[in-house]
Amino acid sequence: MVGAMKENDFGKVGVLYGGKAAERKVSLVSGAAVCEALKSKGVDAHLFDTGEKDATALQAENFDRVFIALHGRYGEDGCIQGLLEVLGVPYTGSGVMASAIAMDKVMTKRLWIAQGLPTPRYMELHADSDPLEVVEYLGLPLIIKPAHEGSTIGLTKVTSPDQIEEAYAKAAEMDTSVLAEEFIAGMEFTCAVLERDGVATALPMIRIIAPGANYDYHNKYFSNETQYLCPCGLDASLEKAIQEDVVKAYKALGCRGWGRVDVMLRERDGKYFLLELNSSPGMTGHSLVPMAARQVGLDYPDLCVEVLKSATLDYAR
Repeated sequence: MVGAMKENDFGKVGVLYGGKAAERKVSLVSGAAVCEALKSKGVDAHLFDTGEKDATALQAENFDRVFIALHGRYGEDGCIQGLLEVLGVPYTGSGVMASAIAMDKVMTKRLWIAQGLPTPRYMELHADSDPLEVVEYLGLPLIIKPAHEGSTIGLTKVTSPDQIEEAYAKAAEMDTSVLAEEFIAGMEFTCAVLERDGVATALPMIRIIAPGANYDYHNKYFSNETQYLCPCGLDASLEKAIQEDVVKAYKALGCRGWGRVDVMLRERDGKYFLLELNSSPGMTGHSLVPMAARQVGLDYPDLCVEVLKSATLDYAR
């Protein structure tokens, strides 16, 4: 079984990091940390920057499997997964289709809504969208963001109709698909999913308390002022209900290996909403999956090994 695999059974392992996306800087930190952790466990791990080396160089490395520590486009959206399928190199995380769907916030919402999972209401925006219609449907404040970016990149919180055009333009600079989303005022959480021996399990939830309630790119990755609470402080029955829906959401998109779902708990009525799924979560010193894993007795190196164990292909060779 995969779970019984020893560290020396992995062969030559590539840690894919860097890349060309807006989250390159974070990926460089994640990948370096993962590589060092794997080496500390006796794994023959090697860094490979997909932003500086091409597919021919990747093929020449003859990796037996790879750990994907890439974030954002070309690394988390099915592109690198498709290349690895062609090369026949098993990789961590979700497959081609699941990665592409999870990276697309609109498609993610469509599938979650079809499965009866709670997610904020939304509208797809276009250059000629009527701001008043958007506000009439979603209310104020609302969120406008690119459909294929992460880490709050290109995101704007809109508080009046006259801000919508500028917010749309900002998001449209980064993506051809833009969405407006109902703003959920309340507590922010995240919940990781980890597969061990083929069973997907939700890890303990983490509550995020950011300065000024603004969990932006800086506060996610670089600020020491953001607070993370794990245990999260929720009633056990509510946390279990959210965890169950997180696993359903993960499976609805066809994900595998691991992932992380962002969650909001609305203050006025206690209802919770699933925001999006990260299929290649961060692994920096500020990252949340390692924090949750420690609560179940998995330190950082052991977590990296568990994720690496799940490396596979969509299509058996």
